[in-house]
Amino acid sequence: MADFLNFSGKTFVVQGVANKKSVAWLIARSLEEQGARVVYAVRSAARKKSLEALLADRPVFVCDAEVEGACEQLAAQVAAAGLTPVHGLVHSIAFANYSEGFKTFAETKRADFLQATAISAFSLVELTRAFKTHLAPNASVVTIGISSLVVTPDNYGYMGPIKAALESCARFLAKSLSGDTQIRVNVLGSGPLKTSSSAGIPGYLESYLFAEKLTFRKRALDTQEVANVALFLLSERSSGLNGTTLVVDAGLGSNYFDKDVIRLAMRPEK
Repeated sequence: MADFLNFSGKTFVVQGVANKKSVAWLIARSLEEQGARVVYAVRSAARKKSLEALLADRPVFVCDAEVEGACEQLAAQVAAAGLTPVHGLVHSIAFANYSEGFKTFAETKRADFLQATAISAFSLVELTRAFKTHLAPNASVVTIGISSLVVTPDNYGYMGPIKAALESCARFLAKSLSGDTQIRVNVLGSGPLKTSSSAGIPGYLESYLFAEKLTFRKRALDTQEVANVALFLLSERSSGLNGTTLVVDAGLGSNYFDKDVIRLAMRPEK
């Protein structure tokens, strides 16, 4: 069926492109390949400058999610530029302060936790609220979460609870918006990916390689695979999904007792 996702001529706002490895970039590029117009929201003027070559001739706006009122300003600028109605929002941003090195969850500082929550979770609420009057009647909002909220990786620290907050925010947003709109809000729960932002997590490489061994196919998740599912969630074809998390992890979450991993873990040390 031609144009199955029906993106041609529609406008989407994508927040969070950092470079070519970003989930946000692959989502945006895939949207453009399907005939959509993408409006980009980046963290800072410096980030916008660094992306000039990649995002040439595309509408790019600065939105520092840590600053109160930044999302409202973004929405106003997008509307003033004549780029509405917007048919979908992609929220693909997260931040954790690891400048002092890795610390256990019990050692988390209040300031770090609140900063990361504002940027990584509550910004979804602010972004959606700011764009509500500029969204198409059946618009879709997609945020990038993680594949499991019950695992407790040592090196992820306080970001686990914050990703749980993000997922809860999405559900409550979906319920709240249902009162007077058909706007949907969903989470794409991604397994570990090889991105520049992930590389900033202490000890991430070892975790990534271990996760790869736990996938059914013994091959890590590709970022484009996550982008493909994001497009489905942004499309009218996912109209039956709202307030939910769609997990994309290549079987990782169901394979804790893989025989090869058990063999390696129980191997006597020599």
